[in-house]
Amino acid sequence: MVYLKDSHSHSNSNNATNAHRTSLWYHAPPPSTTKSFCSVGRSMRTIRSNFFQSEKSPLVSENLTDSVIDLRLGELANKSHIHSIPSSSSDAIDDFLEISQTFSDYSACSSDISGELQVLASLPSPVDPDLNQGSKLEPEPEPCPGFLQRETFSTEIVESISPEDLQPTVKLCVDGLKSSSIAVKRSAAAKLRQLAKNRVDNRAMIGESGAVPALISLLRSSDPWTQENAVTALLNVSLHESNKSLIASSGAIKSLIYVLKTGTETSKQNAACTLLSLSLIDENKSSIGACGAIPPLVALLINGSNRGKKDALTTLYKLCSVRVNKERAVSAGAAGPLVGLVGEQGTGLAEKAMVVLSSLSGIEMGREAIMKEGGIVALVEALEDGSDKGKEFAVLTLLQLCGESVKNRELLVGEGGIPPLVALSQTGTAKAMHKAETLLMYLRESRLETSTP
Repeated sequence: MVYLKDSHSHSNSNNATNAHRTSLWYHAPPPSTTKSFCSVGRSMRTIRSNFFQSEKSPLVSENLTDSVIDLRLGELANKSHIHSIPSSSSDAIDDFLEISQTFSDYSACSSDISGELQVLASLPSPVDPDLNQGSKLEPEPEPCPGFLQRETFSTEIVESISPEDLQPTVKLCVDGLKSSSIAVKRSAAAKLRQLAKNRVDNRAMIGESGAVPALISLLRSSDPWTQENAVTALLNVSLHESNKSLIASSGAIKSLIYVLKTGTETSKQNAACTLLSLSLIDENKSSIGACGAIPPLVALLINGSNRGKKDALTTLYKLCSVRVNKERAVSAGAAGPLVGLVGEQGTGLAEKAMVVLSSLSGIEMGREAIMKEGGIVALVEALEDGSDKGKEFAVLTLLQLCGESVKNRELLVGEGGIPPLVALSQTGTAKAMHKAETLLMYLRESRLETSTP
């Protein structure tokens, strides 16, 4: 975790201090931490199972008794649509589109713009990090007089000036990015950040001005404010479609990953969002993964603030639409923290974590990792206590984990999964009801196979 006093260290901090600060952030908890979570979850699951199985408990609805469960399973067996596994390509496409849309509905990115980043993935309007950076330190005053000395623009003034009239201003900023003074560089990046904040035409003009390579070079600045202004300016500029390829081809990906490892909390969030923006071009997804973005995103998932975790989840979800990035995420240890986040109901993290888990469960090594981390326990808890969308994501992931594994089905039954699945098949959303019925059919088949001599 990066503390404010570390992340906003002064620009004259020595290299040893910076190296120490870098080492603090990149820490994943030992396996024992995750196992501890799973152990607690399992004991709670046992308690809940006893409630469901007790015929005397007044807390249990009569429609969850064993005889009614068996009756329900028998009814499902008579439905024609569950005599065969619904694995057609059209169903798979529908599932992908559905999960993409619902994930977007629960997503939020930290950014420096006003209500435009949701265009990337239908995200809600983000909070401007300028409002909550919380730094107790202030950067040194700029040595230069005039325009670059001004802290901010008036939004009204910026939006009233045509791009043509702003060209001299942009040129001044681009020249400032190449100054020998760190204060001038910081100010120039801040001005470009603000110019690109809301105006599409300004983003296009900045992309054409030659600012992108200079901003990328500042991503490795030892001054935290300069780095933060540079990465946020690139995020804003990247929202213009033609700038995405320009930024990627100019070598930004590795430098953005450097910010993910060393930056302030806001810098890490906006680096993740910039990678998200670039990943909307399909060919960039593999490149971003190959350059090493997955491990620091997993670290942000573990050590970041709630905002940082949401940004990491959103970016991981987009990157993991490519199979090789699923494998990289599993190898980076993503399954453990994702399973842990499933239990954080009410934070907006649980639903997103389950969507990423659903993506990882699409490959064998992902399913194995999720099971090892106690995924069944956490997902059954979500079936009982989650939101409507959370239950939908939970049953979808359970279906992928158990659809082809008799062993996993037995574990699901042992964790008390049948009663909440029966309840969901009767009262859930249409999507959840269909998935719950399908999964119950698999469990019924396992029962029949076990009872057959």
